[in-house]
Amino acid sequence: PAAALTAGTKYNVPLLNAFVLYVGVQAIQANRSKDTASGIAQSAPMDLFQQLAQSLDLEGRYLFVNAIANQLRYPNCHTHYFSCVVLYLFSEAKFGIVQEQITRVLLERLIVNRPHPWGLLITFIELIKNPRYKFWSHSFTKCSPEIERLFESVARSCLPPENKEGAVPKPVPAATS
Repeated sequence: PAAALTAGTKYNVPLLNAFVLYVGVQAIQANRSKDTASGIAQSAPMDLFQQLAQSLDLEGRYLFVNAIANQLRYPNCHTHYFSCVVLYLFSEAKFGIVQEQITRVLLERLIVNRPHPWGLLITFIELIKNPRYKFWSHSFTKCSPEIERLFESVARSCLPPENKEGAVPKPVPAATS
């Protein structure tokens, strides 16, 4: 606690990073030993991650999502697992602020100079391209013209243009019933 307070936070960041890494490694090992691929959604590690994403305050959740994003590196099963965790937490979030914070963490890492880790790029591209996540329909992507331009610029740098004008491909929002 004293080290956390001197760092200006009430959280033990190295412990949080170690916890996320440990739970992820254990989950990957457990998935390898299973005969059936039941996926990561119905698992104790995902329940832990989802509970943390929902119950932590803003600072804690930001640090938690950063700890997960730290694992988005080069192509391997470790990166794949944590990419799935990010996408699952985004899609299953009960509160919009969770989705906004996940987006913030990914975006902060993408607006810095390249090279970007492969896992970070793949996760962000999946988030903005896959209509399942309805990324472009969230209010935080268009809260101001500056933010909208920032998202479009980052998306343009991650994706090849799909038409002659070079416009950023935006999925059409799904009709709600």
